[in-house]
Amino acid sequence: MIKQSQGRNSLEFVPTMSANLKDASFAASMPSSTPSAPLYNLTVPALPTFAGGKSATWFWTTTTIIFSLLALEQIVYRYKKRHLPGDKWTIPLIGKFADSMSPTMEGYKKQWDSGALSAISVFNIFIVMASSNEFSRKILNSPSYTEPCLVHSAKQILRPENWVFLNGKEHLSYRRGLNSLFTRRALGIYLPIQESVTRKHFATWLADSAKTPRAQPIMMTARHLNMDASLHVFCGKHISDEAALEISDKYWAITQSLELVNFPLALPGTKVYKAIQARKAAMRWLELAAKRSKESMASGAEPECMLDEWVQILNDPSYKGRREFSDLEMAMVLFSFLFASQDAMSSGLIYGFQHMADNPDMLAKIRAEQATLRQGNYDKPLSLEMIDQMPYLNAFVKESMRVKPPVTMVPYKTTRAFPISDDYTVPVNSMVIPSFYNSLHDPSVFAEPDKLDPERWLDPEGSANKNPKNYIVFGSGPHRCIALEYAHMNIVLVLATAAIMLDMEHEITPESNEVEIIATLFPKDGCRLKFSPRNPDH
Repeated sequence: MIKQSQGRNSLEFVPTMSANLKDASFAASMPSSTPSAPLYNLTVPALPTFAGGKSATWFWTTTTIIFSLLALEQIVYRYKKRHLPGDKWTIPLIGKFADSMSPTMEGYKKQWDSGALSAISVFNIFIVMASSNEFSRKILNSPSYTEPCLVHSAKQILRPENWVFLNGKEHLSYRRGLNSLFTRRALGIYLPIQESVTRKHFATWLADSAKTPRAQPIMMTARHLNMDASLHVFCGKHISDEAALEISDKYWAITQSLELVNFPLALPGTKVYKAIQARKAAMRWLELAAKRSKESMASGAEPECMLDEWVQILNDPSYKGRREFSDLEMAMVLFSFLFASQDAMSSGLIYGFQHMADNPDMLAKIRAEQATLRQGNYDKPLSLEMIDQMPYLNAFVKESMRVKPPVTMVPYKTTRAFPISDDYTVPVNSMVIPSFYNSLHDPSVFAEPDKLDPERWLDPEGSANKNPKNYIVFGSGPHRCIALEYAHMNIVLVLATAAIMLDMEHEITPESNEVEIIATLFPKDGCRLKFSPRNPDH
C-alpha cells in the first residue's frame, strides 16, 4: 500500500534573529567614550497610522507573535526529535513537504541509512522513520501504542467508521468474522472468477497489441484487469459491467489522493475531494450489490462470489460470529478490500510481468512447470490443488515481491507515548513509519539481496525460509493483510496464464528498474510490453 521522501534539497533553518538581538544587547551594555547626540536631536520616524489614527502597535505585536510561534515550532521539533538523526531544524511550517512532492528511493535510503530510527517533520506532523526489522516489527505489533493511519487523508476517503481503523479487541473481533471470507473453501469459489476475467483481458491485450508494432505501458492495463477481477470476485453477477467500468475509471482519483501528506481540506478541485466523490460513486454500486446478494441467498441460490459466501455464513444459525450487517456496512468492507488490494496487487502483477520478460531462463522454467502440470490441456480450469503444484512459480512470485515490494512502508500513528527503545519514546500523535524494504533486502538473510533468485525459496533449510520475520511483504501483527493468500494466489494465477497464452517483449526505459516508493507511484512508462499470442504446444 504511503508519499514522503527525504534526502533531496534539504534546507537548514538558521535563526539569525536571536543572534542579532544578542549582538544588539551586547552593544548597548558597552560604555563608550564617544559623545553621542542627545535623543531630542534624533529624527524618529512616526509609526504608521491607520483608521482612527491608532498606532501600528498591533502590527509589531502580531509580528512578535508570529516569530515566537516559529521559534516555538523549532523548539518543539528539537524536543521531540531529541537525539534521533534528522535535520537539526525544520523548515518553518512546511518541513519536508517539498521533498514529498517528488519522492525517490534514493532519498528514502539516505533517511533509512541515517539510523535505525530517524526523524522528520512535514506540516508540523512529527514523523519517526524505522529502518530496521526490529523496530519495524515492533511498530506493527504494538496495537496498544499505535494504530494504522495509512495516509493522512485515509479517514476522509474510506470514512472514519471503517473497520480498518478499529484497534484492540474491537478490531480483532471484527477481523475474526471476516477471516471466513478467505478460507480455502472461499478461495475455491473465487478462483474460476479470477481465471475467467484474466483470460478475457488477455484476449483484449493481444487484440490491442496487434494494432501497434510498439510496446505499450501496461500500468493502467494491469490495473484494469485487477480491478475487474476484484469487483467480480467480491460482487459476482450482482455488479454490472457498466458499474465495474465506472468504479475502475473513477478509482484512479483515489489512487492519486494516497499521498502521505496532502492538502488537508476536501475543497472542490483538490485530490482528496475528487477521491471522496469517487468513493461515493463506488459505494452506491457496492451497496446495491450487497442488497442483491441478500435477495439471491434468501431465494436459495448457491454462493457464487464473496458477498454470497458472506451472506450465507451470516445466515447460518451455528455461526458464532453472527450479527446483522447493513448494506452500507458490507459495502464499506468491500471498499476497504478494494483499497487494500488494488494498487498493491496491480504493482505486484506489473513487476511480475517485467521480471518474467527480463528473465527468459526463469520464464522457461515456469512454462515447463505448466506443461508438466497441465499435460497438454491448457484450457482446463485451474484449481487450488493445481496452484499448490506450482512450486517454482510460487517461489518466483514470492521472490518478485521481495525484490520489488508492492508496498515499501505503511504509516502508523501513536495513540499514546510509545517507548520504542530503551533511550527513545515516540511522542503521542506522532506518525511512525516502518520500512518493509530494508527487511526484505537484508544481506544477512538474503544473499545478494537485489538479485532475483526464486531458487532461494525452494530450499527449506535456506536462510530465506529460516527467517520468516524478514518477509513482511504483507505486514505483520494484528493488521497483517487479511487477504494475503488471496493476493498471492491471484498473482500466481495471472502469471501462470500469461506464461501459456502470451509471448512478451519488454522495452527498457529509464524507469524500468526503479523501485516505487508506494504502490501509487509506479511510473506510467516504467514497464512497456509488447504482447503476441503463444502456442504452448510448441
